[in-house]
Amino acid sequence: MMWLGKMMWLVRMVISLLAMLTFIMVNSLVLMWMERKAVAHMQARVGPMRVGFHGTLQPIADVIKMLAKEAYIPGCVDPYIYRAAPYFVFIPTFMILVTIPFSANIVVRELNIGIFYIISILAMTTVGIMMAGWSSYNKYSLLGAVRSVGQLISYELPIGLATICIVMLAGSLKLSDIVASQKVLFGIHIPYIFLQPLGFVIFMVGAVAELCRIPFDLPEAESELVAGYHTEYSGLRFGLMLTAEYFNMFSLCAIAVLLFLGGWGGPLLPPVIWFLIKTYILIFGLMWIRATLPRVRADQLMDIGWKFLLPASLVNVVVTGMIVLLWR
Repeated sequence: MMWLGKMMWLVRMVISLLAMLTFIMVNSLVLMWMERKAVAHMQARVGPMRVGFHGTLQPIADVIKMLAKEAYIPGCVDPYIYRAAPYFVFIPTFMILVTIPFSANIVVRELNIGIFYIISILAMTTVGIMMAGWSSYNKYSLLGAVRSVGQLISYELPIGLATICIVMLAGSLKLSDIVASQKVLFGIHIPYIFLQPLGFVIFMVGAVAELCRIPFDLPEAESELVAGYHTEYSGLRFGLMLTAEYFNMFSLCAIAVLLFLGGWGGPLLPPVIWFLIKTYILIFGLMWIRATLPRVRADQLMDIGWKFLLPASLVNVVVTGMIVLLWR
């Protein structure tokens, strides 16, 4: 009977991994198509139109093309680190998805230190990016990796401090508890965005920088670095990095929904639908920013992080702590 229990556990684990992989891939393909169409219409273009209705099958065609490409490894690279780097970027997406609750009952594994765990896992991506740039034996890749590491470290601090304010208000690191604490205050449903508007702005600006998206896309600046830390990658390895970038956008927006927008709370519709609606609204906002703003300079990037966001987040932590202390 013991071996039967172990077999059932193994089957459940395999099914869970396949389900998460399917969700990550489908969601990433949808976001790729959504961004290409949204940015195109904002810039008075039509975007992909030929493959499927309004280009809906274009991401699938792109995946087939990536899979069909030769897995070419340039000369002089460090072969072991070069091969391992895409997995160090991609695997954290699984680890984050495990702990994100889509509703009160839909979550793979709820952790008592959920938000602390997620912030820790986000830092792992930095290791994979540095491995990719260092092992590629390419000065453009190395410069892109160094830029990315400096950028991610700089903006993880404001994100962490903005999260601490929510933890102080909720009194818990558990994501479901944070969502539940936003349901009723004085008998009224009040998301934390109304109590922490500055924290929400700090979190979202930091999220854009963490994702290395316009206007903070210096690690992949094509006019300076060809393509940044993944210049020497193609085929499936490049596809893993691209998928991780898009799903990390979903993950950070989902975390913002859980922390600031009441999670899955909402009338009439099922909780999962509310959660996805709020998450995709934030994702659309990031796409809107990409279509609107120009790239900042490297010194401006550091100034925003260290001279504005970090002091503002520290002040926000002190004020929130005083309010919580007086309230209790």
